[in-house]
Amino acid sequence: MSKEIKKYSLEEIADHHDKKSTWILIHGNVYDVTNFLEEHPGGEEVLLDQGGKHATEAFEDIGHSTDARELMKQYKIGELCDEDKQKITDIEEKNHWPVNENEAGAWKSWVLPISAALLATLLYRIYFSYFV
Repeated sequence: MSKEIKKYSLEEIADHHDKKSTWILIHGNVYDVTNFLEEHPGGEEVLLDQGGKHATEAFEDIGHSTDARELMKQYKIGELCDEDKQKITDIEEKNHWPVNENEAGAWKSWVLPISAALLATLLYRIYFSYFV
């Protein structure tokens, strides 16, 4: 039994921007985060500032964890309507925000530190083998 996905316009989303009803749009998905305001680790102000808006940039700039991305699934109430989707797609492609977990970079959280450690080790060995 397939559940039909509710579609919302940018105008409908914009109407939900206060403590009574806070919706945000991230990667074309609409989230009702009203019940998460007090639980948000960054404080409710962060979500209220983005309420009723396209919040993908703010969401990605923070670098949310895989756990946070999993948690947000329970707050999804629908998707952006097709008429407004192209506007948002153009913005996201221009900024190349990751659109799924694989691209979001769970691997990036460990590749950079390990690469830096390997480089430091290599430079340390070269220095002591030639100069000391």
